[in-house]
Amino acid sequence: MRVLPPLNAVRVFEAAARHETFTAAAAELGMTQAAVSHQVKVLEDRLGQQLFRRARQRVELTEAGRRAAAGVARGLGEIEAAFAEFRAEDETSLTISSTLTFANTWLAWRLGRFQLSHPEIAVRLLADNSLVDFGKDGVDVAIRSGTSGDWPGLEAQRLLLHDFTPMCSPAFRAAHDGIATPADLLKVPLISPDQPSWDCWFRDAGLPDSDRGPLPGVRLDTQANEGHAAMAGQGVAMLTPFLWRQDMADGRLVRLFPQVCDLGLYSWIVWPEHRRRARKIRQFRDWLMAEVEETRKAMAA
Repeated sequence: MRVLPPLNAVRVFEAAARHETFTAAAAELGMTQAAVSHQVKVLEDRLGQQLFRRARQRVELTEAGRRAAAGVARGLGEIEAAFAEFRAEDETSLTISSTLTFANTWLAWRLGRFQLSHPEIAVRLLADNSLVDFGKDGVDVAIRSGTSGDWPGLEAQRLLLHDFTPMCSPAFRAAHDGIATPADLLKVPLISPDQPSWDCWFRDAGLPDSDRGPLPGVRLDTQANEGHAAMAGQGVAMLTPFLWRQDMADGRLVRLFPQVCDLGLYSWIVWPEHRRRARKIRQFRDWLMAEVEETRKAMAA
């Protein structure tokens, strides 16, 4: 086990030895002169040796103090260099945690643009619906879903509202005579019909629970999987138009009705409060917000 003197006292001693004045050391460290003197005394008592000779207007290193000062300066220099290396590495890599749906349907398709505009940053994307421990998992910024964006210790900025509407593949719609009315959906296979978004949408369409009965269909665990199942012709899925805009534009999905519903659920970008000033986090946040706005404008055009 290492036996170390109080590190704060060591830091104060190094500054005082370098300046050979407690006044200058206090100014550098943002302390009072009395506090500097006290920390030096703590170190002297710990070592059992006098490190400074005190005169009325100045201090002077003793021989023991000079030997200690040289070793302390080297040691603190190595510590500073080690952490400077970590800081440099931290600024050149960005780890993003995202929900599976947001990553697979939207973010992964665009993340290369961020990499091109910031070639000095290596980007890593983790797609998982589990909540991450930012410190333990080495994550810088995350995309989360929720109603309020209120997570202890995190700052959050809202990205988009998750609204929902039925979608399917063009071939599926053609094979089922076009699906002209909401009631026609009760006659075709649905994907994850137990999702609350289906109940919400049907009620808004004038089809309450009593008119529908149990809805049969395959159950999948994420909207990303539901959308891909719909593209494969397995049924109609309740999807968020924002996330599937490119698949609609490319003809892999069709939107059956203009009506949407929402459950008050949003996607948020979140980051630890203590890292709000990190340059790479600000850069990614600003880029992401601009990309979201660009998609919104394209959808409105």
